[in-house]
Amino acid sequence: MLEEALEHLVTGIVDHKDDVEVKRKELRRGEIIEVRVHPDDLGRVIGRSGRTASALRTVLTALAGGRPVRIDIVDTDRAR
Repeated sequence: MLEEALEHLVTGIVDHKDDVEVKRKELRRGEIIEVRVHPDDLGRVIGRSGRTASALRTVLTALAGGRPVRIDIVDTDRAR
């Protein structure tokens, strides 16, 4: 459910909507939601001083019932 909500929010922000990819991953430190966008849209998703990314985390934390949510906005130039 959180992945779909995050994908919906990010899709509304970016120009290249087809390149939005949201995946949930299990790591040793817990689960993380990974967001990949077109390189031209990376700045839009992060926002000035990280404000947009912080707002996305706040909304998802509210949807998760107060449970902290880890979101990783991945640079698509990095290896998958």
